[in-house]
Amino acid sequence: MSSPSKRREMDMMKLMMSDYKVETINDGMQEFFVEFHGPNDSPYQGGLWKIRVELPDAYPYKSPSIGFVNKIYHPNVDEMSGSVCLDVINQTWSPMFDLVNVFEVFLPQLLLYPNPTDPLNGEAAALMMRDRTAYEQRVKEYCERYARPEDAGAAPEESSDEELSEDGYASSDDSVAGEADP
Repeated sequence: MSSPSKRREMDMMKLMMSDYKVETINDGMQEFFVEFHGPNDSPYQGGLWKIRVELPDAYPYKSPSIGFVNKIYHPNVDEMSGSVCLDVINQTWSPMFDLVNVFEVFLPQLLLYPNPTDPLNGEAAALMMRDRTAYEQRVKEYCERYARPEDAGAAPEESSDEELSEDGYASSDDSVAGEADP
């Protein structure tokens, strides 16, 4: 490779020619969005996320910055910022890897094999360790609520009255309007 910028261009072209929808920001190759589908045979199946990717000037020698734009319930993804805790992206990145590896190998493995012992989302990690069935149900609820095709194209939500509460139901007072008190 003659330069990091040539490698960046090559990796971007390879990603764009793959099955991923890529949307550049300001027509540059440093920042862009990629539509990412949840892996089959996982509670994330059927979900569609918009992933923000930022390539540092030193890419491929320095890893890309990866973050989920729409919400996802996962022990290794910060629910508010979308930041991802993944060794291969954060500490053990190698120039041998490319952008297609991130979307075809690293992110699917992150979703298929969460690591609750190194969490960014402590609540998800605790629920996963305590009650795997309840954890998977919460994942599916988040997928239905935040990872629909229209959500991947939408701007991230600032905040909503209808956040999921501890029991997984919408906590908005509107959801119980009109019901009589017991």
